[in-house]
Amino acid sequence: VTQDKIICLPGPIWTHSPFQINCSEFMLQVKPLESSTHEPNGVKTNLDLQQYSFINQICYERAVHWYLKYFPYLVLIHTLTFMICGSFWFKFPGTSSKIEHFVSVLGRCFDSPWTTRALSEVSTERRVRRREPPPGSGSGSGSGSEASLPGGEERAGSGESPPGADRGSESTLDKQEGEQAKALFEKVKKFRLHVEDSVIVYLMYIGQTIVRAIKLILITVYHSLLVLNIHVVVPCTVNIEDVTGYRHFCCNHTRAHLFYTLAVCYICFLCVYGCSCLYTLYWLFHRPLKEYSFEYVRQESGISDIPDVRNDFAFMLHLTDQYDALYSKRFAIFLSEVSESQLMQLSLDREWSADKLRQRLQKNAAHRLELHLLMVPGLPAATFQLPEIQALKLELNAELELPPATAQLTHLRELSLVNSPVRLHQAASAFLKERLKVLQVRFDSPQEVPLWMASMENVEELSLNGSLTQDGAKCLILDSLCQLHRLKILSLKSNITKLPPCLADLSSHLQKLTIHNGGTKLMATNILKKLQQLRVLELVQCDLERIPQAVASLLNLEELNLKENRLRTIEETLSHQQCQRLTCLRLWYNHIFHIPEHIKKLSSLESLYLNNNQIEAIPPQLFLCNKLQHLDLSHNRITSIPPEIGVLQSLHHFSVSHNSIEALPNELFFCKKLRHLKVTHNGLTALSPRISGLPLLTRLELTGNQLEALPPELGQCTGLKRGGLLVEESLLLTLPSDVRDRLEAD
Repeated sequence: VTQDKIICLPGPIWTHSPFQINCSEFMLQVKPLESSTHEPNGVKTNLDLQQYSFINQICYERAVHWYLKYFPYLVLIHTLTFMICGSFWFKFPGTSSKIEHFVSVLGRCFDSPWTTRALSEVSTERRVRRREPPPGSGSGSGSGSEASLPGGEERAGSGESPPGADRGSESTLDKQEGEQAKALFEKVKKFRLHVEDSVIVYLMYIGQTIVRAIKLILITVYHSLLVLNIHVVVPCTVNIEDVTGYRHFCCNHTRAHLFYTLAVCYICFLCVYGCSCLYTLYWLFHRPLKEYSFEYVRQESGISDIPDVRNDFAFMLHLTDQYDALYSKRFAIFLSEVSESQLMQLSLDREWSADKLRQRLQKNAAHRLELHLLMVPGLPAATFQLPEIQALKLELNAELELPPATAQLTHLRELSLVNSPVRLHQAASAFLKERLKVLQVRFDSPQEVPLWMASMENVEELSLNGSLTQDGAKCLILDSLCQLHRLKILSLKSNITKLPPCLADLSSHLQKLTIHNGGTKLMATNILKKLQQLRVLELVQCDLERIPQAVASLLNLEELNLKENRLRTIEETLSHQQCQRLTCLRLWYNHIFHIPEHIKKLSSLESLYLNNNQIEAIPPQLFLCNKLQHLDLSHNRITSIPPEIGVLQSLHHFSVSHNSIEALPNELFFCKKLRHLKVTHNGLTALSPRISGLPLLTRLELTGNQLEALPPELGQCTGLKRGGLLVEESLLLTLPSDVRDRLEAD
């Protein structure tokens, strides 16, 4: 009986229609009616058990309502449908990968030792602040905004350890854990870039929630309507009266009561599930889930640079908060640049010890003891343990901040920034403002030029190297120079078209001006007239066709460098008497083809560079500049040297290499102070024995000529050694052996 779905018994035989059968009333009758004496007729087959089994099957198919028959399957199908709708976003390729990645990163951030360390530092700092007396002076509040960051921007790259960081730092975060934390920071950055611009997870979640809600309403409604069709006893009519003797049956469904109870419970469960769906819909549309603010975390942790996020990233964090808000709080640590800089600083301090930094100290071109840091994420704390540092060079470094500990570098006078944006703490700014003398900045964009440059009022030498293509930025940077009231040396390697007007404000103290223009034509130069204290002027690669007229007004000018321009003549400058203090004239790498006679007016000239031009002849008047010590005429078209060169008794260096000179005048050997003589790649056929008249000669270059032998008198040049004699090896063998031995001797 327990295995049969229904059990049927003959019903009242006096009814003629199935709609007239009321099995419940029939079974409740105690006495049979009078008409019940009717005798059934039929064929006796002795197959009663099989007949009723057949009737049970027929009545189950015909009389039982389909809802009762398929109720378990409906529940199963609906449950599977709800499961699919609820987890579809976990399987859809566009969302599943993001969710899995987010959960993976979230779990690692939650378990990372760096998260625990950062939060513990916050707690430690708060306890320290509570114990500290309230600030009673304005000095304590001047940097309050920065002090509010626990281990924050003030210490990022500063080398200052947060409270408790020195104590057991190695044990709380070893090298491997530090590397894992670095990798987590990179993963969080990449994940944020990948997810924050899309809303597919948000839309998918809304879509599947709406589908679930609609499906839930439909299922609940039709289940509520159809549950009334579940009956324990149902009437059944089977036209087999000729066989069994009965036509009407009353059937009892053995599990109807159980299914009815389950259906009612299922509807109750659907109502509860519906409440959760309604709450989800309310949560989705009532709150701005595409924006997530870490304001509470910023206030609680004190790390004020944690950014707010949006779109899918924000939505997943909102979902995380519904589970446990602690996950988002710990995850926020890896969104903070301050936290990342702290981690970098910790790793940096572990890698760069004071001894290692001291080994990198070396003398720079200005003979200052320099520390050069290339591509480091910050300043190692040990840097400030080396007070002997005189110059600090930061190259290709991420944006960092010079901390208050900079004041410990008591000998620091020079700062070089090569594509390295640097911020200054208030204390560091005050220190550099007082001590810094040399500032060099190389940049790719004007944004890399430090804004604090104008406040360095004691800077005496400033070098700016970079393109200034934006007019606004160009004006802002160049106009700020007028605030440098002690600037003596200014170097601009850029692409300006005119000299900045602010140079007039520097006229009282500017002594050297260098403009390296990279081939850009410098058109407006009249401002030079106001620079009366200028001693050195360098206009390199400025596409000048003439020497600026303003140069003649510079009465104190001692050195003029016009390298790599398009000069063809130099008469403009030499026609004025004002340049009497000019001691060095560099007109190399131009197109000058003629040296005018007026050059004799430069009576104070000591160095003259006319190499790499197109000069064909040397005027004798040139040698009236009898103070000349350095004369370079190499790489020209000169064919002869006037004998008047013997007048130059102060000449130390004379170069005429790469010309067409066939003989050296004997008067040249009257220049007793000559130390360097360079005549390579000419047409010399012989070297005069009078070379012996140059006892101070230490450098003689003769390669590329047509010499057949060297004079033995070369041995009388007591200052000349083999290393200073540049000739072909075959010519060296023409010297006597004793001369060669003397040259080879140290």
